[in-house]
Parts: sequence; structure tokens; C-alpha cells
Amino acid sequence: MRRWSPFQGAGGAPLNAAVSQTAMGSTSTAGIEVATANRVDDELVAAFNRLVPQLSRSAAVPTPDLIREIVDAQASTVLVARDRRDAGRIVGMLTLVVFRIPTGVRAWIEDVVVDEAVRGRGVGAALSQEAVRRAVGLGARTVELTSRPSREAANRLYQRLGFVRRDSNVYRYTP
Repeated sequence: MRRWSPFQGAGGAPLNAAVSQTAMGSTSTAGIEVATANRVDDELVAAFNRLVPQLSRSAAVPTPDLIREIVDAQASTVLVARDRRDAGRIVGMLTLVVFRIPTGVRAWIEDVVVDEAVRGRGVGAALSQEAVRRAVGLGARTVELTSRPSREAANRLYQRLGFVRRDSNVYRYTP
């Protein structure tokens, strides 16, 4: 049985043939370059080890095997932001998840984190804009994200980027 890809339409045709591999490459703004994490190496593992605790005090840092599973997952893309002014060090990341449901292709931006040392320099904006560009290029009808109210700067950023706060209940089941 052939596995469906969120990047395919009916009959396996690409959702948006106009989006080339070049268009899905990296983008660069103000010394920050955003690109896909295509492989797991010591640098990416170190970035996860440094950044995940800044995102959540309660979440365990993924092991290299779990990071590989995330990077290799068909529906998700890990975007990393590199600071060209700091020898290309990874200073931020997010995960973009694109999937098909009966009403169309949807996307979620998850686990956005920017190193505390470089916040306020446009890293979060560069990551988020690249994620939206890719999601729309893949045919997503909507791009969703959540952000705790206490993350005031992040919430202002998302609103500046065109995200609109939804009047919706968010439920979580924890087994």
C-alpha cells in the first residue's frame, strides 16, 4: 500500500507544482539564515540541548534518535535559524507540521524557540515567516500555532506577522 504524503494531491501529483526544491531551500534576513535541518549531527543535537530547556522547563530534551525521528518524519520539517554574524551558530528553531484532513491541507507551527541571547533580533520572525511561506507553498489553507499568554513578545510578533487570535477552546488529554 502506498503511503500518502501531505505534499501530494490526488493521484500522487504535487500539491503545488510551482514550489520548486530551490524555493524550499533557505532564506536569509539581517544576518539570520533559515534552513531545513536535513540531517542530525553533533551541532543539531547540541542546539536541541541548548534550546529545548529555554522553551520548556518540564520537557525532556529529545535523544539523538528522537531528533532523527523528528527530522526524518514525512509530515514535519525542522527549521533552524543560523546567525551568520556568529559563525553560523544555530540560534533558533521550530517544527512545521503539514498534513491533510478531509477539509484540506493544514499546517501547525510548533515548538518555536529562539536563544535568549539573541531574542529581539528578528530570529523568531524569520523562522515563522519561512514556515508560513513553506506551508502556503504546500497548499495549506491555514497555519495554526499556540503561544502561552505569558510570552508577550512572541504573541505581539505573531500578531504583527498576520496571525489572528482565535476564539476557540483548546483541549488536552494527558494519559
